[in-house]
Amino acid sequence: MFSKFATRREFLNSGKLSLLFFLSSCSNLPNKVKIVLQNSFYPDSFKDMIPKDWKQEKINFENIRLQKNRNKIFNSDFTLINDGWITSIDFAEFEKINEYPLIENLDRRSIDFLGSFKQNQRSKLFPIGVVPYTIIIKNNKELINSAKTSWDFLLSKKLTGKIIFPQSPRIILSISQKINSFNSLKKLKSQAMLFDDKNMLNWLINSDACVAIVPYSLCSKYLKIDPRLSLVFPSQGVPLMWHFLLSRSNLNNAILVKWIKSLENKSIVDKLVSQGWYLPFNSDYSQSKYKSAMLPISGPSEKCWENSWSFPALTNEQKINLKNFWNESLTP
Repeated sequence: MFSKFATRREFLNSGKLSLLFFLSSCSNLPNKVKIVLQNSFYPDSFKDMIPKDWKQEKINFENIRLQKNRNKIFNSDFTLINDGWITSIDFAEFEKINEYPLIENLDRRSIDFLGSFKQNQRSKLFPIGVVPYTIIIKNNKELINSAKTSWDFLLSKKLTGKIIFPQSPRIILSISQKINSFNSLKKLKSQAMLFDDKNMLNWLINSDACVAIVPYSLCSKYLKIDPRLSLVFPSQGVPLMWHFLLSRSNLNNAILVKWIKSLENKSIVDKLVSQGWYLPFNSDYSQSKYKSAMLPISGPSEKCWENSWSFPALTNEQKINLKNFWNESLTP
């Protein structure tokens, strides 16, 4: 009888210990890594490369002041953002990220661009993608040759009221500065059908518009399904959209290094480039995608890359000057 009782007691005690061990183990497990991003800016090929055991959460930087979005960023480990929304975040909320061994992955183009930011911003921004803008021409093959060399073709009378521009005065102003014509900004704006960042391709396909200027990463799927659309990158260069990774995490940098290194797999690089996403990394294969001989037919030429331009963060004074210049171009 005693031996049976002892066995039963030992069994129960053993069960209690197992339960305590299990609960203790669970409490020591790391929380799932969280990354927030503005979903519409990222091609599927890039989102698919985010580790499967990370939790992706969507955010809209247009509503950055809303408590819901602030909470998402505050409770996340990593944030993805493009250069157009840099001023929407509080850098004080993020940790330094751009340090060894991550910094050694960056190419000269991304290091030079980082140099245009203030030190407190630069140390917290890790460039993870650069997307060239492109010109999409619909049903007008005769425009393609002139568009390949310069932006001057945008002032063609055939395009009056038929161009869809990004909803960014800074991008439009930068393009106007490439056009060889007096008062080019005013003339360029008079060519616009509308200014839109969200539905520009739907407008192009379903309206009388002939031309749209859009980020390359947002249009690759449309090019595959609509034979009326042609893609052009002027040799004069194009505006560049940069994407950055920011961290609020105390996680060891090893988790990031592992992810960054995984993106440099040749098949992944090919897949990303096919959807308009270029890695600003110094690996030989990533850099080969900026060379004419290695690019798909539709990609920017090496000369186009050399002449392309980026947009550093503006000071308050520069923002005021840009706004005034834009408004002055509206007057007759």
